[in-house]
Amino acid sequence: MNVTVLELSAYVGLVAVGAVTLNLLLGMLMAFRYSPHRSWPHHRFNYFRLHNWSGYIALSVSLLHPAILLLNKDPRFRLLDLVYPVHSPSQPLENTIGAVALYLLAFVIVTSYLRLWLGRHLWKSFHFSIYFAAAALFFHSLFTDPALKGDRIDSFDGGKIFVESCFMLIAVVSLLRWRYARQKALHLFKVPGQPAASTEPP
Repeated sequence: MNVTVLELSAYVGLVAVGAVTLNLLLGMLMAFRYSPHRSWPHHRFNYFRLHNWSGYIALSVSLLHPAILLLNKDPRFRLLDLVYPVHSPSQPLENTIGAVALYLLAFVIVTSYLRLWLGRHLWKSFHFSIYFAAAALFFHSLFTDPALKGDRIDSFDGGKIFVESCFMLIAVVSLLRWRYARQKALHLFKVPGQPAASTEPP
C-alpha cells in the first residue's frame, strides 16, 4: 500500500500525541507517588526514566511531523512555513497552534536539563507548561484536516478518535490529580506544625 506524504505526516503526528499522552500520564503517576512495586504490576522498574524517554520521543516525532511536509508538492510548504506558520499555505491557525505546542514541548525538555541549576520551584513552574503544550497539541490534532484542504473535520475518523481518547484520558487523570492535590493540601492544613511549603502538590 502506497502512503502519501500527508498520510505519513499524519501518522507521525499521532505518534507524537501518543508519546505526549504517555509522558503526561507517567508524570501524574509520579505526582500520585505511585509505586509499581507496591501496586500493579508488582515489579520494580524505573518509570521516571520511561517518563524522560517518552518526552524525548515526543519531541523527536513532533519535529519530524512538520518536517515531512517539506516533501509535499501540493500544498507546497517552505521551511519558514513550518517555523513560523502564520502564513502557511494551508490552515495557518491550526498549524500555528501546532507550532506553539512544539515550542512549548521543547521548552519543557530543555528546562528539565537545567533542573538543578534552575532550582526545584522555578523548574516546577516551567514544567507545568507541558499542560499548555498538550492543550495546543490536542487542538492542532483535532481541528487540522489531514488532507490540508480545510474540509469539515470527521470526528469519527480513526485518527481523530485516537486523539479524542487521549484527550479524555488526560482530562480524567488530570481531574483526579487535582482532587488528590486538593485533599492532600486540606489534610496537611488541618495538621498543626506542618510547614506551609509541604502543602504543595508533588
